[in-house]
Amino acid sequence: MDTVVTALPPNPARQIAKEIRRRAGRLLLLNRLFLFLVVVPTVFALVYFGLVAHDVYISESHFVVRDQWHPAAAGLGALLPDSGFSAANNEIYSVQDFLGSRDALEVLERRLHLKQSFSRREVDWFSRFPGLDRDQSFEALLRYYRKRVVDTDLDTSSSILTLTVRAFTAADAYRINETLLQMSEQFVNRLNERARADLMKFATADVDEAERSSKAAVLAVSKYRNSEALFDPERQSGLQLEQIGRLEETLTATRQQIANVQAVAADNPQLSTLQHAARTLQSTIDVKTAEVAGGRHSLSSASAAYAGVDLERDFAAKRLEIALSSLQQARENAMKQQLYLERIAEPKQPDVAIEPKRLRDIGATLLFSLIIWGVVSLLATAVKEHSD
Repeated sequence: MDTVVTALPPNPARQIAKEIRRRAGRLLLLNRLFLFLVVVPTVFALVYFGLVAHDVYISESHFVVRDQWHPAAAGLGALLPDSGFSAANNEIYSVQDFLGSRDALEVLERRLHLKQSFSRREVDWFSRFPGLDRDQSFEALLRYYRKRVVDTDLDTSSSILTLTVRAFTAADAYRINETLLQMSEQFVNRLNERARADLMKFATADVDEAERSSKAAVLAVSKYRNSEALFDPERQSGLQLEQIGRLEETLTATRQQIANVQAVAADNPQLSTLQHAARTLQSTIDVKTAEVAGGRHSLSSASAAYAGVDLERDFAAKRLEIALSSLQQARENAMKQQLYLERIAEPKQPDVAIEPKRLRDIGATLLFSLIIWGVVSLLATAVKEHSD
């Protein structure tokens, strides 16, 4: 005979107790999560931003680096159409990099004692230098400087660079900003000097070389004149030829007179005198002609040698003239490429502390904590239900 087993009905009281315990455990878990993820961070934010966080003063300035080389067409150039300047885009990046450089920080530390200014005891531990790691090295100061003190923002459309400086006193914020602007101007001046030196270097070297060549050529001409006892062979040849021409005219007249006398009276006593004068004139003409041309020491030979040294002198003078013109052009180009740091907004000493934005930071902490609590609560509930 088969035995029939009958299932006992579930105990409602036990199920209710189990459900109550499950819900109580979930609620307790949610309360603990809310306490640690929302209440604790919000209280910490209230205490820190409300009582502990030190005031931060902000000084801001705006400037642009310009040159005169290209006509301005857009951005700042559109605002200043008649200025004759344009934004020097490449150089503004150099200035931006310099503001956050180690060199800039070294100058600030030497002039304003930045480490001492940002290490005051009244500043809270989370904001002052050094931080919680107590690293007082210059590298740590550089990281602090780049992260908390100086910020640069470049508007690429107008090439206007905004320099923002944060400090724990209004005077420090203003002094740091003003000092950085002065250092930027000096940096731009160094760029100008370097560019000018590069442009002028080769032009000046050409002028010096051309000047030496010109002096050497002038000395060569002077030495030749002194050694040959000649000033200008061509001019002297011309004078000699004029003299020979006059002698030949006289000789022609004398010969004509001799012919006339012979035709009238062949035994005239003047005939011998005229013939002697004709021979003397011919001899003089031959000597003068030989002096001009015909011998190694004639003026024509001297003229060829003189023409060589004189041509060298003219060539050296022309080269010097071209070199001087190139030098002047290099100077004009250097002036056209001169860079200028133009301040658009001067740094001012702030009246009130802008940071921290206490209500905003507390509210942001509360909102972020609620979001984290919501996500973690959903995950915890899902894991709890899955385990049950």
